[in-house]
Amino acid sequence: MPTISVPQSLLRSLMAQQGFDHDVAVVNEQLPLLGTDIDACTEDQLDIEIFPDRPDLLSGETLAFAMANFIHNAPAKPHLKVGQSGITMTVDKSLKSIRPVIFGAVVKGVHLPEDEEERELFIKGLMDHQEKLHFALGRGRRRASIGVHDLSKLAPPFRVVSVPATHRFVPLACEEAMSVSEILEHHPKGVDYAHLLEGMSAYPMILDSNDDVLSFPPIINGDHTTVTHETRDFFIDVTGWDERACEASLMLVCLQLAQRGGEVQSVEVTTCEGTNVSTPMGDGQQHTVPEELVTQLLGRSFTDEELNNAIQRMGGNFDGRQPARSDAPKHADKMATASAGTSELLFTMPRWRFDILHPVDLVEELAIGHGYEDLGEDLPRAPLTAQPREDHHLRRRLRESMQGLGMVQIQSLTLSNEEDQFTNMRWSPNHEVTTITNPITVDHTILRQHLLPGLLKLLAANRHHDLPQAVYELGTVVRNHRNEDRLAFLTAERSGGFAAVRGRIQALCNDLGVKEWNAEPLEEGDGPWLTGRGAKLLINSHWVGCFGELDPAITSQYDLRVPLNGAELDVSALMATIEDPV
Repeated sequence: MPTISVPQSLLRSLMAQQGFDHDVAVVNEQLPLLGTDIDACTEDQLDIEIFPDRPDLLSGETLAFAMANFIHNAPAKPHLKVGQSGITMTVDKSLKSIRPVIFGAVVKGVHLPEDEEERELFIKGLMDHQEKLHFALGRGRRRASIGVHDLSKLAPPFRVVSVPATHRFVPLACEEAMSVSEILEHHPKGVDYAHLLEGMSAYPMILDSNDDVLSFPPIINGDHTTVTHETRDFFIDVTGWDERACEASLMLVCLQLAQRGGEVQSVEVTTCEGTNVSTPMGDGQQHTVPEELVTQLLGRSFTDEELNNAIQRMGGNFDGRQPARSDAPKHADKMATASAGTSELLFTMPRWRFDILHPVDLVEELAIGHGYEDLGEDLPRAPLTAQPREDHHLRRRLRESMQGLGMVQIQSLTLSNEEDQFTNMRWSPNHEVTTITNPITVDHTILRQHLLPGLLKLLAANRHHDLPQAVYELGTVVRNHRNEDRLAFLTAERSGGFAAVRGRIQALCNDLGVKEWNAEPLEEGDGPWLTGRGAKLLINSHWVGCFGELDPAITSQYDLRVPLNGAELDVSALMATIEDPV
């Protein structure tokens, strides 16, 4: 989850502008209910983790905007006041196959702090918000990328064109002009995001009337548009492939600057398809929610006053009820449109609430705004009896054996990444890897295929504790998109070696009643094992896993400087080769 650090002085200032007192104790108590996880809340600093479904809380300014409604019951403002700037931006038809969605906005008269240090914190916060939106909404700048510029250094109107790789300009934080190809090959941002333009022969470029480069999206801005301590008027461009993500990103940056006293103004954009649009659109978006859906999911009905109070705390307005439309499609699914004869509830929510995708999302908003402590009661309808798993007895015996060897059971995340699972461990993905379509963090992009990387990371996090340390996990991995069970253990001890781990394997086999087992050496570089100190475990001539001493070249990547030995076994293979005595 994204983490933000907000000075309490900023929150006090923003709340005072709206006539509210900022009480740290109240924030510490109430804010987690809004969709955050507080790491620290002191008189000076607020450190919080924002849940992925609330990208509108990723800056101190937008967080304060939401807090005024939720904590202080301020009147909701789902509409963003937008004036007209008179500035136009024309998008060339060639952008349709390069980067088709392009929006713009102007914010004038932003009030900056008098103190130089606080101004620097404002600029840092603006850039930090931009990067967090790149990750949360832009999916690493693929769906949406943001450029923030000093409007006073620009000469409207603007043009968005495609240019060849030889086109040259001075990129941000550079003194010499570089070509597009040089930027993609040598500039740090170009190296990081060149993959987004891979295979293209023409590249997007935003120019002003002097043909000066504002931005080379989604890579880097031009150097002359840099925001400084003197910037009061801003131009924001957002480009990408996802219209909804681009719109939300643009509005959230505008909202952040509007909270600093800025006046948001629209830009007239002629799209690559030749249509004219005015961005951003400040009007809130109306949503229809079947009343039946609210009653069924929350277990009770609500009065108009309760609905109004609940949705206002979440930043929206309750617009009343209406009979269900007779032409609405009928579905058996209660998540869909209400049946004829029931009523529908109308709510207006801000357009920047990117997370509201379905009526059920509004039901969740009502539950949070009203409070979970005053909802209906129900009894579970699912059967409460069950049959034991086929491998129940084997899993019990494995746990008892591990605990008998003095090991502590742990449970790590099923989510992992290719670097931890394969690159660092010298394993190759011999089975199909299940990847996450929209990962929340770069650390959680696939479902794990091995347990040992999780044990290594746990010991790395606890390396300040005394030795020996011995842990095991009996958990699920995903191979070829199917769940499989595995057992892994890892021991850190000063005298540990292959003899020690072979003794533990022998003890495990004795506990399982295995009489015939042997070990065969592994090939060099086959997994994290030290050459000549790793082996395959064969039971009744069938492979069930590997064990051995870990290579220091592997463990040093985790800052582990002591001998480690361990094993990873396939529970299904064990079950197929070991007779169940029960």
